[in-house]
Amino acid sequence: MKCFLFIMAMMGVLTVSAQRPSSPILGGELSNSAATSVADIDEVMPRMKALGLNTVLVPAYWELMEPVEGQFDFTLIDHTIDVARREQLHVVFLWFGAWKNSMSCYAPAWFKQDTKRFPRAMTAEGKQMEIASCFSDNVLQADLKAFSALMQHIHEKDPQREVVVMMQIENEIGMLESARDHSPLAEKAYKKERWAEQYGTDEYADEKFMALSYARYVEHLAKAARELHDMPLYVNAAMNSRGRRPGEYPSAGPLAHLIDFWHKGAPSIDLLAPDIYDTGFKSWCAQYAMPLRPQDGGKIKNRLFIPESRCCENSGVRALYAFGEHQALGFSPFAIDQASTKETESVTQAYTLLRQVFNVKHPLNTWGLLFDQGDCDRIIDDDGVVMTCRHYFTLPWDPRAIDGTPWPEGGAILICLGKFDYLLAGSGVVIDFKTPTEKQQTEQKQLGEDGFAEAGGNESKFKVQSLKFKGPRLGLLSVDEVTIADDGTMQYIRRYNGDQTHQGRHARIGVGEWKILHIKLYEYGRME
Repeated sequence: MKCFLFIMAMMGVLTVSAQRPSSPILGGELSNSAATSVADIDEVMPRMKALGLNTVLVPAYWELMEPVEGQFDFTLIDHTIDVARREQLHVVFLWFGAWKNSMSCYAPAWFKQDTKRFPRAMTAEGKQMEIASCFSDNVLQADLKAFSALMQHIHEKDPQREVVVMMQIENEIGMLESARDHSPLAEKAYKKERWAEQYGTDEYADEKFMALSYARYVEHLAKAARELHDMPLYVNAAMNSRGRRPGEYPSAGPLAHLIDFWHKGAPSIDLLAPDIYDTGFKSWCAQYAMPLRPQDGGKIKNRLFIPESRCCENSGVRALYAFGEHQALGFSPFAIDQASTKETESVTQAYTLLRQVFNVKHPLNTWGLLFDQGDCDRIIDDDGVVMTCRHYFTLPWDPRAIDGTPWPEGGAILICLGKFDYLLAGSGVVIDFKTPTEKQQTEQKQLGEDGFAEAGGNESKFKVQSLKFKGPRLGLLSVDEVTIADDGTMQYIRRYNGDQTHQGRHARIGVGEWKILHIKLYEYGRME
């Protein structure tokens, strides 16, 4: 069964001996230019605290940190740590070093202008790109020197890791326009590896070569970080989505299908993390939530951490799903500082619920629910309790379900506390509970809000219903809205029954509502 002890889950993901974050990351990533001055930091960090975040993902800009080669300015780093400490926030710094979204746009001017010393990657046609070549030792040493200086300074500024809890190395590494680098240095390495003889010469073989090469580069930075200030390290990936081919997306990044090459080349990296902007949120999560396997030496292959996700009205329920279904290390909508109140409200509401459910002691199992108009139900069999979970708008009487507008996503964490004892925390979901035999025999008939049939049945349906019913049934013993205190105890708010449970037929949380329900069941109808 899944473990809901999140601190233990986070410890299980990491192979290093460093201190771990003390709680899951309820995060938000700042937009790319949000912390480029002291005034920016002063303005944005208190707003992030007010939104309910416990962690802010903040860029660390090479171009601003080393504007003159060999001369470092840590003003922005120091001020970020100071303000975060005051606001009781954690920080994850994002090293915008040699690459950001494939490009070398955050490298200092002295680096950019000296293409002889710091050569660029090339296409097969010889076109130079604004992407530093990872095969250049000069590129590596300049990047490594700056990153090492940053890690050393953070160690001096925050030695106990009270504020800075993780580091991201580079940002969305990957080749664009070409599946791999074809510069002279790259071609030399390619031939030395005898890559074509091992893997072939198509673009997917090229991508694997490039993935291993990028990973080896990153390993130099990761090993230096370990020696200077040991903490969890990760790399993030832009997704290979929309039917694009290598080079049409950032080829060779830390993508799920390249995980073995990244693990081989960068064993000091703890996490490969997806940046999820496209549709199919559940599918992307599943690709990166890689469970413990015997061939991995008893280690979890990859714990899910989402450092970037599209900030939208659905962000809150997606966070609930990620933590409930995959025990995610953290969730972080991107550019949350620029998002509208309508978009950030769902994050604040979801994080409020998550803070409470993280206090639950010794749960038996957890699931994540996430529904939209095209994917609106899920059946879960929990040791003889069959739970039919659906989007709230599948109920026939809510006019918003049929007004022609797209359904907002509904989602929740569902937690088993014991036999016939559950917590449901979320928004826009409905669940009914049946025994397996009851589920098989019960005709699904549309009922109105009052519990009466919406329309009369025909004679054949009547005959089906008149067959002898066999086996026990489950009923709702009680449904209570609750809050959960820091010590894990539940505090009663109100009892739901009658119209609020469809006369005992289901438990539900409406679209636009954010609640925690404590649901108790009972069994009846069993023949002794």
